Amino acid sequence: MVDSAIKNPALLDSRRLTGANLYWDRPSAIIEVQLDAADSAIIIRWQRAVQVLLAASDLQSEQTCQRSYEGGASLLISSPIDALYAMCELNEVAWAQALHSHGRAAAPDWTAEIVRLRELFAAERQPRLPQLQVAARRHRVPFLWDDDEVSIGYGASCQVWPMAELPEPAKLHWSSAKSVPLALVTGTNGKSTSVRMVAAMLQASGLRAGLTSTDFIRVGDETIAEGDYSGSGGARTLLRHAAVQAAVLEVARGGLLRRGLAMERADAALITNVAADHLGEFGINTLADLIEAKFIVHRALDEKSPLILNADDVGIVAFEQQLRKHRHGTTWWFSQDARNHQIEAHRQQGLGACWLQDDAVWINTGKTGMEPRQLCTQQQITSSRGGLLRYNLQNAMGAALVAAALGVHDAAIAQGLEQFRGDETDNPGRGNWFEHDGIHIVVDFAHNDHGLVALADGLRGLQGRRVTIMLGQAGDRGDAAIRSMARAAVSMQPDRMLLYQLPGYERGRDIGEPPALMRAEALANGMAADSLLLMPDPLSAARNILQHAQSGDVLVLLALIQRREILQLVHEFIDKQAMNPTPSGMSKNT
Repeated sequence: MVDSAIKNPALLDSRRLTGANLYWDRPSAIIEVQLDAADSAIIIRWQRAVQVLLAASDLQSEQTCQRSYEGGASLLISSPIDALYAMCELNEVAWAQALHSHGRAAAPDWTAEIVRLRELFAAERQPRLPQLQVAARRHRVPFLWDDDEVSIGYGASCQVWPMAELPEPAKLHWSSAKSVPLALVTGTNGKSTSVRMVAAMLQASGLRAGLTSTDFIRVGDETIAEGDYSGSGGARTLLRHAAVQAAVLEVARGGLLRRGLAMERADAALITNVAADHLGEFGINTLADLIEAKFIVHRALDEKSPLILNADDVGIVAFEQQLRKHRHGTTWWFSQDARNHQIEAHRQQGLGACWLQDDAVWINTGKTGMEPRQLCTQQQITSSRGGLLRYNLQNAMGAALVAAALGVHDAAIAQGLEQFRGDETDNPGRGNWFEHDGIHIVVDFAHNDHGLVALADGLRGLQGRRVTIMLGQAGDRGDAAIRSMARAAVSMQPDRMLLYQLPGYERGRDIGEPPALMRAEALANGMAADSLLLMPDPLSAARNILQHAQSGDVLVLLALIQRREILQLVHEFIDKQAMNPTPSGMSKNT
């Protein structure tokens, strides 16, 4: 959400971009600044100050880059990877000098700052770190680094050293450091599910698959860490794990914008879809901005490694057409419509594609001598509930192309899709369905209108007597996004709607403000006041819904937090009801 009011120039954020990013492939120091169009000349003054400071620090070869947007700008300086902290300091000094030159601040002590920066660069430099990076590129070996450790190779071949004990590149046996099949998955919705689908296919092919997600890091059937690991830290932890034989990484918007890519190369990248979400952060103010940010993953691909895209997403299609003008890479498409233009074009040319046709999934991987072939029926995709959940059919097609790009054969892809149940064990909190005594319960993570509309589409196939839904939203979403979420919920024609607060996620808003906004929007869209209930947290809302459940109900529990407790509550409800079953009652977790 962009505030159009005129504000004074100000420094908002300073950080390191440690890998390829939205702007270019260079590690960089970046500052986000508040800036109105009337003060845009400050950027020119910033560039001049940067050049003087770089020359004084003997770093004349580094370059600047800038991106302006409504209300601000991103200002970057490229940097050696062993000088990023000092370069952030240099960037901030240059900004202070620019403000002074523009008459907006007092002058910094220029002489003292130059001395201080020289000392910072001298203290930070680790010559062997960039030497190892260059040698790894020359030997085509994976290279990872962070503040504490440096490594080459992935999985069993990975070698790790503390930053203070880096080896001489010439003394290493580079041939012993190997890669593993590696894919990146990003998008607005469906990332976690797609990652877990790919892992199931890799497992079915006989590989011990590792994955990162917003919920955990998993290697094979073992969860090695719980929490949000969709950023660079999670990627490094997984790829350094000795048991990993193939890896698929969830790559979230925040990590891409905050640090850039953790790795330099991947074998495939998938963008599931892009919808308006998390706007207003890091200068990403529009859907077009967000699409461009998701496409950062293409920077990890060489010409033969496919960028796998959703042909049903018009924004993705439009951006790919622009990107194609200066990107000489491979694109594969997937669609729920066999007549989709991108699908038809790729089928005619024998290029990579996956599509639905006559209730079956078809695939072509563009390999010589291989014709398009049926992969499986949609009924065999267990997580789609016989094709009822169209969004999981779409996730399955994108995931199938990723697995194919990693070398998984059709039979293992189909087996993985059948074995992936989409339940709370292999996909916790994402479309977990339960049925008992005529009551349908779904626990899901839908947190934006795009995801909720997709869920609503799946629920239309259920003939429930009443629909009850609980939903909430974090305070860092704009008013429009919060209202849009409420409208999407109203489109499900619920009989009751429980609007909950997210304790600890107010993020600048007053307690109770997001639920109040959603309530007002629901009222404006025709819901009666007595059908709307405000709740203090998700668990309280879920408890209320289950206490009032009746046979024939459809209960939609959108659990953004307290998911584990809510799932436990659902099991307790089913167990309690099972002790007193109706004559036609049955219980199952699907």
